[in-house]
Amino acid sequence: MTKRWLIPILLLMVFALAACGGQPEATPTPEATPTATPAHTPEPTPTPDPIAERLAGMTVEQKVGQLLVAGIDGTEPGDDGAQAVADYQVGGVILFGRNVESAGQLTQLTNGLKALNGDYVPLFLSVDQEGGRVDRMPPEVEELPAAYDYIRAGGDPQARGQVLAAECAAFGLNLNFSTCLDVWSNPENTVIGDRAYGTDWESVTQAGLAVNQGLTEGGVIPVVKHFPGHGDTLEDSHETLPVVDKPLEELKESELKPFQAAVDQGVPVVMAGHILLRQIDPENPASLSEQVVTGLLRQELGFDGVVCTDDLTMAAISDSYGMGEAAVLAVEAGCDLLLVCHEADNLTAARDALLEAVNSGRISMDRLDESVYRLLSLKAEWGLTNLPVEGPDIEALNARIQAILP
Repeated sequence: MTKRWLIPILLLMVFALAACGGQPEATPTPEATPTATPAHTPEPTPTPDPIAERLAGMTVEQKVGQLLVAGIDGTEPGDDGAQAVADYQVGGVILFGRNVESAGQLTQLTNGLKALNGDYVPLFLSVDQEGGRVDRMPPEVEELPAAYDYIRAGGDPQARGQVLAAECAAFGLNLNFSTCLDVWSNPENTVIGDRAYGTDWESVTQAGLAVNQGLTEGGVIPVVKHFPGHGDTLEDSHETLPVVDKPLEELKESELKPFQAAVDQGVPVVMAGHILLRQIDPENPASLSEQVVTGLLRQELGFDGVVCTDDLTMAAISDSYGMGEAAVLAVEAGCDLLLVCHEADNLTAARDALLEAVNSGRISMDRLDESVYRLLSLKAEWGLTNLPVEGPDIEALNARIQAILP
């Protein structure tokens, strides 16, 4: 009997087993390990900014006051000093020959102004102490030669800056409008003349920056002037508005080079002069020109420090602008610190106009805060205080002056 019939039977048995789940069981997938939820990372605590905190606590009147440097009459603080410091809370006071009789009197004056200021933001106690014909020291202090003569005779400019700082610090003065970076390229220019450090930009740059270094080492804030350069003019801005009729490229080849070098060195303050740059802004002098202060000095040269004006009561300004309008234009141009060196009425006019401009929105609060922040930062950086100074050692000061004379 054949066994072929077994084959279909075996096939049927295989299919039956398959139908009953005879396939191998699938390997179970292991369960995924739970992922830990990361803990919340706390936001970093912002670094406190004491300058911003101080600024936030100031009134509009106090902020406007910080923009102003006042000149006062007499050899004591007087009523105008009390009004400027105690009432208007100005940013600083500038002293001239009219304020100085003797070493003891000058010390009493600066200490008296500090006392009027109390524990408020310390004052810029400022002066034009250049040496030569611009000398604000009392008669007991020996004179320094003019800048040009000193350098020509082989004097050390850094030592000169150190002595200028010592003269200022001895009497409680902390900011010196002393360093002329004007290139005396026009021999008929008498307003600058021997106040300059040279007749070419190289010598002016080398000496001027060294003087600034010496002032800095002596703890006195150096200021360079008269941006963008007063050396190639005939007119005196105390009496009329000087005009410079040069294109920007020509200015960059001479007048602007010392200022660019000072900016690169880190100079803290630049004074804008009352000079009309006809080919840059034919309408406004440099100190009131946005094209010059913001466009040229800040954007082109890269300066981010304090810009101050020359004295707004000088004829170059007062003959064409009211004091109030000049003050507002200076802030709109980008200046931070406004010098009002003569007459209490001029200080009041500048202050009132600035307050009105802020309250009306002509000067925005952001613009005002920008300048005040710079000023507060500069005062903090240089450690200005309201502490009185002791009487100076005139003999030691004069010995230092003698030691650097060429």
